Amino acid sequence: MTQYERMEKGLLYDPGDPEIMNEQVPFQNRQWEFNQLKPSDYEKKQQYMHEVFAECGENCYIELPLRANWGGHHLHFGSGIYANANLTLVDDGHIYVGDKVMFGPNVIITTANHPVEPDLRARGLQYNKDVRIGENAWIGAGAILLPGICIGKNTVIGAGSVVTHDIPDDVVAVGNPCRVLRKISERDREYFYKEHRIDWENL
Repeated sequence: MTQYERMEKGLLYDPGDPEIMNEQVPFQNRQWEFNQLKPSDYEKKQQYMHEVFAECGENCYIELPLRANWGGHHLHFGSGIYANANLTLVDDGHIYVGDKVMFGPNVIITTANHPVEPDLRARGLQYNKDVRIGENAWIGAGAILLPGICIGKNTVIGAGSVVTHDIPDDVVAVGNPCRVLRKISERDREYFYKEHRIDWENL
């Protein structure tokens, strides 16, 4: 089994293997070019996302810069996704993002990890576990998502949280490690911030 095949199967592998690097580096080069685009280069941004990402739906927008080990090549975007600046993707494994997900600035999503066993780690070996984010989730500024986790639909991850395990649908979760704070409730349909009511009739 080649190192590339081991990578795809989620086994320990050498990320510096020449076959892997020969495929990865061109995507990194394209990402460098992507990050030089002006805010007004909307069509060029769309072209990059549809050509480089594993999947990309409609009406997705990324505030540059974007940092990604594979330039987003293992990123699966639904539609209507917004990512604020400095989204960092350790996308050696796959990252699946549902429709209408929002990312605050400086969010980090990691799929790659290294073994705790020192001799294996000294050899530079790693493994990848995919990350999944359900539709309409909101990932707050500076949150860190660790390998292999799933975040449910409609869920809010508070700013600065470190997500170490799966988070269910329809909750607000915060902290390090990230824990469910509460369910999203009817009160959230009445108030958008503390005692500030939502003026539904004007929206």
